[in-house]
Amino acid sequence: MKLSFWTIGKNNEPFVKAGVEDFTNRVSKYFKVQWSIIPLPKNAGMLSEMDLKKKESEIIFDWLRPGDYLVALDEHGKQWTSEGLAKFIQQRANESVKNIVFLIGGIYGLDESVLKKAQQVWSLSSLTFPHQLVRLILSEQVYRACTILNHEKYHHK
Repeated sequence: MKLSFWTIGKNNEPFVKAGVEDFTNRVSKYFKVQWSIIPLPKNAGMLSEMDLKKKESEIIFDWLRPGDYLVALDEHGKQWTSEGLAKFIQQRANESVKNIVFLIGGIYGLDESVLKKAQQVWSLSSLTFPHQLVRLILSEQVYRACTILNHEKYHHK
């Protein structure tokens, strides 16, 4: 199974880049993993919130492939414990899902059409985080889930 981390926006800031790369490399010991940064639509700064989200959704739908299992990160999604995330990943592996796409939206979040298309909508927290930090948290939590699945010491429970 492959894990794809997609984010809309710009490349990682230096203060986040090293951590994201570290945890992504750690995850790659368990699953194929890839980060993809979806570029902002042209003239993004000139678009209304609704129009920007709509343009971003069109790009996302172009990128999705048949068989992709879409997990949209959204503040109104379901919250998991680390063990719950591990169980979720294991269930997808048991179902022979080829690719789980973890999607971080743009500055205004994800269009409703993307949230409806997603097989799972996940909230990392009730708190609001900068998108750059969401990338780091996502990669760390997926790594933590991998260590839980493999009964390793990283997660101390």
